[in-house]
Amino acid sequence: MEQQLAQAQAQAENQEKIKAAEEKRQAMMRAVLSNEARERLGRIATVKPERARQVEELLLQAIQRGQLAPPVSEDTLKSVLSQLSEKGEGSQPTVTFHRKVAADDDW
Repeated sequence: MEQQLAQAQAQAENQEKIKAAEEKRQAMMRAVLSNEARERLGRIATVKPERARQVEELLLQAIQRGQLAPPVSEDTLKSVLSQLSEKGEGSQPTVTFHRKVAADDDW
């Protein structure tokens, strides 16, 4: 019983830490993005949350290194997105067609 209580407390603490880290991250993004860029990133997050997270990390790293100066405009965000899509071109899904041979046709 005590062990379960301790596990529940540990889980609650972990969830609080995760929530606090996420709030801090959101506050940083609000501080460094212009309104238009924040809206665009929000639309991206609706469709592809992992992609938005990747862009956020990249922007924060670039700002910390001094490569970008806040506030980040929508045009800057677009260029970052295009750079990411160029890098990830190999991960694009491919479509392959398997067509029946004429002798195999059951019609």
